[in-house]
Amino acid sequence: MDSQTTDFEQTLQPGQLLARGVCRHLRSLDFVCVEELVPTRGLRVDVMALGPKGEIWVVECKSSRADFQSDHKWQGYLDWCDRFFWAVDGDFPTELLPDETGLILADAYDAEIVRMGPEAKLAAARRKVMVQKFARTAAIRLQALRDPTSGLGRSG
Repeated sequence: MDSQTTDFEQTLQPGQLLARGVCRHLRSLDFVCVEELVPTRGLRVDVMALGPKGEIWVVECKSSRADFQSDHKWQGYLDWCDRFFWAVDGDFPTELLPDETGLILADAYDAEIVRMGPEAKLAAARRKVMVQKFARTAAIRLQALRDPTSGLGRSG
C-alpha cells in the first residue's frame, strides 16, 4: 500500500473504492450520488446518480470477474433508471460486460465514461418515487452524521 493510502481507505472494499471514484467523476458532471440505495425490495444499487435535469443513472461497481459473474440481479436495476453503467478498473476483462450497457473505467480517485449507457426514460410516476427515495436516503444519512442517534435504525 502506498504512503498516500489513508486508514479509512484501508477499511473500504474494492467495489466501494470504485464507487468513490465514480461519484467524484459524476460530481464533476453536476450529478449527485447516493451509494448503496435500495430502489425496491430485494435490490441494492452500488451508486444512484441524480443529474441536474432530474435524470437517474445507476452504476454497478464490479471489482473482479467473480463479482460480475455472481451478479444475477443487475437486469432488475434497468427498471429504476434512465441509464445503466458498469464501473470497473483497468484490469477488468471488459469483454464480459454486455455491449448494450454503459461502461465506466474507475479507480478510487476518479473515473471516465468509456461508453454511454443507452437511454430508457423512466415513467413520471416512477421517477417521482426514485427522486423521493434518493432525497430521503441522502437526508437520513446526512442527519445521522450530525446526530447518530436521530435515525434510531430507520432508513429511507
